[in-house]
Amino acid sequence: MLRPCLALLPLMIAAALPLSAARAQTAAPRDTPYPGTLQLQVDATDIARRVLHARQRIPVQAGPLTLLFPQWIQGNHSPTGPIDKLAGLRISGNGQPIEWSRDPLDVYAFKLDVPQGVGEIELSFDMLTPTGNNQGRVVMTADMLNVQWNQVALYPAGYYARGIQIAPTLKLPAGWQAGTALELESRQGDTLRYRTVPFDTLLDSPVYAGRYYKQIDLDPGAKTPVRLNVVADAAKFLEAKPEQIKLHRELVAQAYKLFGSHQYDHYDFLLSLSAQMGGNGLEHHRSSENGVDTDYFTGWDGASVTGRDLLAHEFVHSWNGKYRRPAGVTATNFNQPLSDGLLWVYEGQTQYWGYVLTARAGLWKPEMAREALAMVVARYADDRPGLAWRSIQDTTMDPVIAMRRPKSYQSYQLSEDYYSGGQLVWLAVDAKLRALTGEKRSLDDFARDFFRGENGDYQVKPYEFDDVVASLNKVAHFDWAAFLRERIDAKASPLDGVAASGWKLVYTDKPGDFVKFAEADRKYTDLTYSLGLNLSSDGTINAVRWDGPAFNAGIAPSSTLIAVNGYTGNGERLKDAVTAAKDGQHPIELIIKNADVIKTMRIDYRGGLRYPKLERIEGTPDRLSKIFAPK
Repeated sequence: MLRPCLALLPLMIAAALPLSAARAQTAAPRDTPYPGTLQLQVDATDIARRVLHARQRIPVQAGPLTLLFPQWIQGNHSPTGPIDKLAGLRISGNGQPIEWSRDPLDVYAFKLDVPQGVGEIELSFDMLTPTGNNQGRVVMTADMLNVQWNQVALYPAGYYARGIQIAPTLKLPAGWQAGTALELESRQGDTLRYRTVPFDTLLDSPVYAGRYYKQIDLDPGAKTPVRLNVVADAAKFLEAKPEQIKLHRELVAQAYKLFGSHQYDHYDFLLSLSAQMGGNGLEHHRSSENGVDTDYFTGWDGASVTGRDLLAHEFVHSWNGKYRRPAGVTATNFNQPLSDGLLWVYEGQTQYWGYVLTARAGLWKPEMAREALAMVVARYADDRPGLAWRSIQDTTMDPVIAMRRPKSYQSYQLSEDYYSGGQLVWLAVDAKLRALTGEKRSLDDFARDFFRGENGDYQVKPYEFDDVVASLNKVAHFDWAAFLRERIDAKASPLDGVAASGWKLVYTDKPGDFVKFAEADRKYTDLTYSLGLNLSSDGTINAVRWDGPAFNAGIAPSSTLIAVNGYTGNGERLKDAVTAAKDGQHPIELIIKNADVIKTMRIDYRGGLRYPKLERIEGTPDRLSKIFAPK
């Protein structure tokens, strides 16, 4: 039998469906209030099986109804709502079951006919959250959980999300405490009833809860509270020293000095310190989800430093990405596709300010901030051959193209380079603004103009490319459209901002502290800029740079290093072999296992160990130090 053309399958399926199944497309959302308030009850006590049990009551009218499971989650930039983990959906009205069918052309849509005389339907279903990392990010453990409301609530099609009111209730395991941007209406035992909110506000207000919980005031005495809500695997990991808390308070102060206003009525950092729950960073308007390892506070002078920009990055998103966001990501509900073409502003500039505010707050000392930036610069100087065929602009489609799945040759395929590549573009913009204005104005002035709003008013204010250009011109008149497009659209790395800031990339044979901490934290040996590979502590070759020495020797990612020059292979022995090979007399001979094939391979490399570092360009303005300096 001939196989049908894939492009024609949707039409063929629709034509073959009974009229009852294909009778109507899902109604387009309209800006009118939904009649009545949805009730949502989530039972999060089944932590052993890691299941969230959801029950809903939805006011309805008789006739056709489509219920939607949220698909497009803004911070994910892709249609990744975990519909595959929804199970056990049952719908009833007046105590009688109501049959539903899934839309065959939209698996996130459930269609049903509400019988006459039914004014409210009841739903129940289970969200089977991951029980292991191979199924997705773990969000429930024996000691903590992360409730993302988009996973436990369906909503009626045909309305803007902001026009649907919902009253959420959450039942926690006994004695647990919770942090969220939602306002608590009442608590009875371990059941928390939150105030009724629009559906889009609910989905923008996740919950972190845990057995071991601590809340820290980051802006004491302020009318607009800013709180750090921390859950941890054990009570000992919650202990933060006064000087650590002071630095986090300075992060808030520096953000206010930068932006000049705050478009929220309160803000809650949600931070998990866990080796069990999956790490993450996800922005929301009045909160952020942040997941790091257990040693964030207790290992302050060690490896935890490498992830210390996470809170700053997600905090900046309250201004850039939530209050101001590209018009293409301002969909009216959670099942409309998003257009991510300005992610190099949304994420790229946020990445830039995340580094800057981390340095200005003192969470990174100046040398550490430069080392962190040096790693970014090196990536685009020597580890992005993919920019010979793709542009940063093209990578804004990666969240949909790849869905953040692992890639075999990331340096060649690229992977959401609008983050760090965009960061370097904004460094170039900042340096240019300073040069054009005789060092009197900078990207700080752009931020105060572009992101300014009324304190406490968190209505979304969309922007287009031309709005960005217009605001830059207020700071200094220039052909900013051409300046930005040359860097975003070019098939080349945007490196000119580094020299314009008074620094240059060099390599040394000794790793700086940031590299050491990164290797310790991630348990790998980083030889990206020498052999062109990254080796995990268990011998797995995590990454191979396209067209680098290891690649040209025939080594592939996911292979295993067995031996180095006749000895059992590990990171230190591999480093020693690289150093010894500099004299041209000592080979780099490796035994590599690739699937079931074991081979001896020689890498032709004599350049020694190479670690990135930024070095001052004498006789030029040191703009980078001014950028990182506290205000």
